[in-house]
Amino acid sequence: MPGSEPLRILIAADTYPPDVNGAAVFCFRLASAMHERGHEVHIAAAGYEDGPSSVEQRPEARVHRVASHAVPTHESMRLCLPWRASRELARIIDEVRPDVVHAQCHYMIGQAAINQAKKRGIRIVATNHFMPENLDPFLPFPRWFKKIVARNSWRDMGKIMGKADVVTTPTPLAAQAMREHARLDEVLALSNGIDSAQYELGPDETVPRRDAPTVLFVGRLAVEKNIDVLIDALARMRTTPEAHLEIVGGGEQRPVLEQRAEERGVAHRVHFRGHVTDDELRTSYLAADVFCQPGTAELQSLVTLEALSASRPVVLADAMALPHLVDDGVNGYLFDPGNADDLASKLDAVLAASEEERAAMGAAGHEKAVRHSKEKTMSTFEAIYRGAEFDELAPR
Repeated sequence: MPGSEPLRILIAADTYPPDVNGAAVFCFRLASAMHERGHEVHIAAAGYEDGPSSVEQRPEARVHRVASHAVPTHESMRLCLPWRASRELARIIDEVRPDVVHAQCHYMIGQAAINQAKKRGIRIVATNHFMPENLDPFLPFPRWFKKIVARNSWRDMGKIMGKADVVTTPTPLAAQAMREHARLDEVLALSNGIDSAQYELGPDETVPRRDAPTVLFVGRLAVEKNIDVLIDALARMRTTPEAHLEIVGGGEQRPVLEQRAEERGVAHRVHFRGHVTDDELRTSYLAADVFCQPGTAELQSLVTLEALSASRPVVLADAMALPHLVDDGVNGYLFDPGNADDLASKLDAVLAASEEERAAMGAAGHEKAVRHSKEKTMSTFEAIYRGAEFDELAPR
């Protein structure tokens, strides 16, 4: 593909806005960036409500929705039947005639897109945002059976994504997991990227802090996010027992978490904000005193990068990719996953620090976020679309 002509790009994803999750946000940002660079962008994604397949024109892309079905164990997940996904992706690819197909997972839409593109000799890029273990909370099966499902999912990932010309994932840890479990030898660790400036305080801007010391969580209210541990920790804080918890996001666990807060006697200090606008989210980051991500299945955590961009100290679970975002004691702390006492002590340590000490932690975190430049990420993907191979992009 020539180095300057606009490309026709098809991004295949099982989830896309209005879905609210890290993979959907990344796909939207990727589509928007490629549109801004002058490329023609198409999205193939699962429909977000019942009904036939459809097409909608959005500012960033033309979105081809594949008919899907609700999943009983999850309030927002949608399932496309394999034979329908295969038929629909064949039709979409023949209509769009893309220069490159970029699959965002190896399930349903992603698998169908890779298989159909391979048949037609179209360049394929595959990015994995998902660990098979993420399915655990939605599978009503015993633990031993879930392990079999995860093992088979890793195997399928290798078989399907192995057909791609280039495979990427957001962090080195995730790349190593894919090499070990999916038997994919060449996986490029490429950050999802962040526009740090979007979350920085403007020169003449002021955002009032909350009335009480505030811990912020942003994300889906799902089992694997371990927000129950954060609520338990709030009840066990000793240095700053008056601290409040602000929870931004929605999900199937909200009633359970509200009950948890009642039982722990902290309901008056836990504020469920639900889904908010981008401006309201930015204000939440800037108004908080510390950000916490207690999840144990994070491949990168875009919300943590956003909090770091807003110069907030962070307290993160010592699990999956989160340790890459913390220099312990410098821009925040890691805590033992699932240990509410340890989390409480780390949150106390941040909130008991002076304003100057917290500002220094925030500044160190901001420096870390800047290294995950969105511009660099998007330029790398554009180079991959034009033909750059793993050997040219992998760090020496």
